[in-house]
Amino acid sequence: MNIPDAVRVRLVEAIGEFQMPIYIYEVVLPDGTGGEQFETLQRMSEPVLTVHPESGEPVRRVIGVPNAPKTWTDSQAKTMTSDRNLDRMGFTKYVRSGNGKYEKKFGKGPDAIKKPPSE
Repeated sequence: MNIPDAVRVRLVEAIGEFQMPIYIYEVVLPDGTGGEQFETLQRMSEPVLTVHPESGEPVRRVIGVPNAPKTWTDSQAKTMTSDRNLDRMGFTKYVRSGNGKYEKKFGKGPDAIKKPPSE
């Protein structure tokens, strides 16, 4: 199912505003090798940690395997882009009724819009 970019961005904003990524850090040992690893929740806008929050030891961020959902299905996409959800998120939906005319199904805006004639 193809989801228009504008809808995708709006969905990500609506879903993602309550989530923060988990970052993995490791303690940097005196010889420069990696020591104990730990995870922490941080906003993407927060600066990278340079010291352990509890011990004060130097740390570095570790690149890990992303935790992407593996069971995303078309039915989930259809649910996220259902008329009810789109209306709830403030979208306006128009449905083609023929001859370049579109009628509003829900949302704000004119009841109908028409494609301008080609020149």
